[in-house]
Amino acid sequence: MKEFRTELTPKGSSSPIGLKDKIFTIGSCFSDEIGQLLIENKFTVRKNPFGTVYNPISIHDLLLFGLNRTSPSAGSYSKNDEIHFNYYFHSSFSSLTNSDLESKVQNSITDSNLFLKNVNRIIITYGTSFVYQLRSNETVVANCHKMPSSNFEKRLLSETEIVKSFGGFYSTLKSINPSARIILTVSPVRHLKDTLELNAVSKSILRLACHSITNQFSNVEYFPAYEILLDDLRDYRFYKTDRLHPTEEAVGYIWEKFIETNVDDPARKFISEWERIKQDLAHRPLLSDSVSYFKFLNALLAKLESLQSQADVSEEVSSIRSKLKL
Repeated sequence: MKEFRTELTPKGSSSPIGLKDKIFTIGSCFSDEIGQLLIENKFTVRKNPFGTVYNPISIHDLLLFGLNRTSPSAGSYSKNDEIHFNYYFHSSFSSLTNSDLESKVQNSITDSNLFLKNVNRIIITYGTSFVYQLRSNETVVANCHKMPSSNFEKRLLSETEIVKSFGGFYSTLKSINPSARIILTVSPVRHLKDTLELNAVSKSILRLACHSITNQFSNVEYFPAYEILLDDLRDYRFYKTDRLHPTEEAVGYIWEKFIETNVDDPARKFISEWERIKQDLAHRPLLSDSVSYFKFLNALLAKLESLQSQADVSEEVSSIRSKLKL
């Protein structure tokens, strides 16, 4: 029978991710989705430690803070009513005191620095080419923190600006961690506040920048999450009711494509086995003191213990042991 859709099969990675690899994700809320799935499947991940960030310039700025273990300038701290914030960081860092805010920011930078020094893979998800610049000093901000719109100029980045900004981050990364590899993605989440027409322009600039970056820099690959949702799935039933964000089913489909092409064979085998174990872990018995349930728990414990050399399953082992009163 003739196919009625164009399925996208991503190009396989030249160096797929292993279960022991350290992975750092940063960018739009889609990077949270993929990062969480990696965590749930027992990969070692730092997931968006600076909070959700959408534009490439801010993403690169934050990565440089982490790599260099440098703090943002004093001028990047500000206050809106009683809320203290930093223009480089997400609103989740905001605090009632500047000292507490500075502590949160520094802790995040320090933790990221330690992780990035030995990271194997950085997954960057760009969300938009639109940026907001402070009129006072032309700084590109990651978040406007509900400050007056008159404080900012909104503009569209060029492909050249994005590539140049990436180059600055890349050279620093390679001087600190030469073996680190990068996966670029464009978020499939639509930014309707920019209008559909300008969202298309914004995404096209991001896609062109990713194309240029992968051609100019070594050990950088592109994963087509954007194309999988728009050109492969291509249906509103794969969007949530807001018609902007992918559904859980769509994210799951993209995840399957990701592990098929970016994860090595032993890790894929583990993920498959772990999926079955997760179903067993979620099982709720009719009678928790029945002989059959204790037999089930002992079998599950044996499965978990057989995986201890591959991944950290200590929390799950401890939980089952407590149920068995061992």
